[in-house]
Order: sequence, then structure tokens, then C-alpha cells
Amino acid sequence: MKNILRLSSLLAVAALTACGGGGGSGGTSAQQYSISLTTVKTQLPINIDPTNNLASTGAYAPYTTSLYVSAQTGGKPIPGGADIFACNMASGLDSGSLYYLDGDSSHEVDGKPGAYRSITLGSNSGGASFHFHSSNQAGTARIVCTVVDPRDKITYSANVDIQVGAATGKPAWVIGQAQAATTLGTSDNLANLSNTVGIQASLYDDANQPIATASAANLQVSILPFTSSSSDASVGAQLVAGSQKSSSVRVQSIGGTAQFSLMSGANEGPILLQFVADRSDNNVANGIQDPVTSYLAVGAYDTLVSNTPLAIATTTIADVAVNGVPYSSLLQATGGNAPYTWRLVGGNLPTGLSLNSVGMISGTPSVKRVGSYTFLASVTDRLGATIQQSFSISVTGDVTVDAPLTLNLNTCTTGTDINSTCRIPAAGMGSLYQYGFSATGGDPTVPVTWTFSGLPAWLSSTSSGGVGFVTGTPTYTKDPLTGIVTGNTCAPTGFLVTATRGSLTASKRVTLAINAGELPCP
Repeated sequence: MKNILRLSSLLAVAALTACGGGGGSGGTSAQQYSISLTTVKTQLPINIDPTNNLASTGAYAPYTTSLYVSAQTGGKPIPGGADIFACNMASGLDSGSLYYLDGDSSHEVDGKPGAYRSITLGSNSGGASFHFHSSNQAGTARIVCTVVDPRDKITYSANVDIQVGAATGKPAWVIGQAQAATTLGTSDNLANLSNTVGIQASLYDDANQPIATASAANLQVSILPFTSSSSDASVGAQLVAGSQKSSSVRVQSIGGTAQFSLMSGANEGPILLQFVADRSDNNVANGIQDPVTSYLAVGAYDTLVSNTPLAIATTTIADVAVNGVPYSSLLQATGGNAPYTWRLVGGNLPTGLSLNSVGMISGTPSVKRVGSYTFLASVTDRLGATIQQSFSISVTGDVTVDAPLTLNLNTCTTGTDINSTCRIPAAGMGSLYQYGFSATGGDPTVPVTWTFSGLPAWLSSTSSGGVGFVTGTPTYTKDPLTGIVTGNTCAPTGFLVTATRGSLTASKRVTLAINAGELPCP
């Protein structure tokens, strides 16, 4: 699941601030606390989830980002415990809410995560994680987390901003709608139903505004089979867009709207359409780098009237859903009087999945606890006949989120603020100097690369085994007649070190003093 998450975006680093807390000695600890707050995504679309519920919450959901708060003292994680971190929304209260990830039932409402403006988190290895879920209001949500050093009662805080609903012009979501879905017949139906239906797809950006007219094909539409059976409704069905007539077409939206047609085959049943836009450049003709995906099911009927009673054809949901992987499955009915309308009437779908009116279960699961989830669904036909059935969906694959990338500098307590200088051990004039930098967090299977900016002339850099080294010997010459010094002085020098692991980066400004060594300071 790590790679899926990593495609989304880079980690944003929050600035560190510190302020005096009440009580205590008023002094400063020998090794002060430091705190950092990071978010996977700094920008989220307005939440226009048509299900109007929390089904789309989760680490991989389009309207959700995961946040991580951590604290150190002396370069090591602070002690664990309950109620260590306090996090709240300092601004943008209408733009979203905070959610716990601890699986505690007291933080849930009817089995769904509860929405909060402020939360209290325990410390595990010096850190904790939580979610921010956007709402249907645009704005900038500022989230602030604090930690109190119990030794001197000083409070340290970090914050991060998340933009909700920015007018990016990039596809954030796409929705398709059949113009006459109730009247689509099979290619040789006996009820004189049209075997062609117009489909309209709408593309919207993060601000819930239609995408501007594209310069190239920006939507890929495909017919997906439900089964490998020759009686599947996808067999013989085709999409028609201009001169294209195939099971997959690419179309260009105009004013955020793309239109094409669906032709049924000879088989009765649901025809599943997949819509894919490319968030990276709004162009699917040159490949798809950052897919935005949705689905639409259109039923094809031999007749709208049946001599058999309404029944649910789907007995079990065989497919297993995997955390972080897009999922879709369709509940099917027979008999009665088509078309059919489905709804969730009891139990809970796994977080990240929702059931729409045509019986499609879709989304990207993101559950804290894997296993089987049971729910009750009902189907109603055109004349109001209704039946219910219980179903179960199994979810596998633990949600695993890479920890933020952190530089290991035991003498530095400035958190993630790259503008606060860290002091590393001093060099000796005329003596060989070497210092190694290491980093933790991110995907351990991905090597760490190192970049050093602003190194003094006497230092050179290299790396080995994931460690970045700076090596060199500061020296000078002094003219015995003029007393002019050429070379290095004992004045402190500074440079920027950056570690990169995959899409994650961490940077620090460091300062290096030069003391008398084998040579005295000039």
C-alpha cells in the first residue's frame, strides 16, 4: 500500500514554534522537547461525495489526508503515554474535520469515525497519526498540535496548512450519468427498447468547478466485464464516440462535459463503465500518471416486465477487497419490474466503500481492522416491490503508512524547521574531519540519496550504505613576512544537507565550528 500512497503527493513540513507554558520552574530543560507535524497532502478537493456520508474517509480517499505528529528530546523519541499530543483546527473550521485512527469505539458514531475539531492523542515511539477529511466548503484549514514537556511545563507547537477547494484546473473527480438508463434494451430485445443510450460525463476540479475545455482527449471510458462468462452483458457491448467504436474510447470534454453513447449487446444484465481522468496534466492521450477513477453501471433489459417475482441474484460477494486498492462489485436483481433501486439499510460497509442506487459497491477501502464486514441491502423495483438481503465483504491488507523522513542529528532539537541551524561536532584545524548523516522513516527498501549545498571548499561529500558523509581537512598558510593568511579560518561555516527517499525529503541547515587542532587558529 506504500506505493499507492506515495503517488498522491510529497510530505509537507510544518514550521516549529515554541511558547512558554504556565507553571513549572520557568527554566529550560537540559535537552528541550521538539515537535513536528507533517501531512501527506497539502491540497484536497471540496467533498462532493454524493453518498453524503463518511464512506470516503481513509488514507487513500480523495477527500482525506493522513497527518503525523512526533516529538523528540535530545534526538530521541519522547516517552510514550496517553494524552500526550493535543491537536486542533485553529482556522478553516468549515473546511473539514479531524478523525481518530485508533479504532476506539468511543471515537465512532454508528460504526463510522466521528468528526472532531480537536483531538487528544497518545505517544507511541514519540508519535501519533490521525486524519483530516475535507467538507463541502472551500478554505484553508490550519491544524495545530502541541506537546508539553513535563519537566519544565513548557509547551511546544507545530502547525500545517491544508488547502481545501483550490481552483487548480486539474480533475479532482468525475461522474457519469446515463441520459435514459431506464430504457436501455438488449440488442434483440422483444420490448422495442432502444439498444443505444447517451452517456454524459462531467469533470470537476478541487473547487468543484467544471474543468476548462481540454486541448486533447482527457477522459478514458472502458467497458469492464463482471464475469468471464459468455453471457456477461459486456459481451458485444460497445462505446461510440465520433469515429471510435470499441469497448474503450478516449473523449475530450468541453466545458467540463464529455458525451458519447453506449450500445448494448445481446445479453441482459448490468454493463459496467469505468471513467478515468489524469490529474497530472488533464490528458489521457499521452498516458495516465495520476488517475482519477469512477464507475457507472447501466442495465440492459430484454423487457421491463417480468412474470417472476423480484429476487436478488447475488448470493455472496466473492471478491476480496484490499486496503488501498480500488474496488468495485455489483449487486444484481432479477424478476419484478425493472429498473431496480438499491440502498444500504443496515450494518456498515468497510470504510472507503459505498453502495449507490444501481447496486454498485465501489471505492477504495481503508480500514483499521481487516476482516469481514456485514451489511444489509435492499432493492426496490419500478412498482415498489422491495426485498432485503445480508451480505459480507472481506478486507485484507493492513493500512501501512510510511513514517515521515527524519534526519538523525543527536545534537539538534529544532524539529523540521530547516531554517533553525543544527550544530554538528567541530573540526580541528589541520586535522582530518569526517561526519556521517543518517535518516530514518519512509520505505526502508528505497535507498537514501544525499545532497549537500553550500559546502566550504575544504569539505567534500560522498555516501555509502545510506549514510551521507562530509570529509576534509581545514588548513591555512601564513606569509611570514606579511602575516597574510591564505586558506581557512576558525570562523564557523554552514551548509544545507538534504536526504531524499522516494518522494520523501528532509533538510537541515547545519553549522560547523573549526577549533585549534594540529594547527593553531590563525
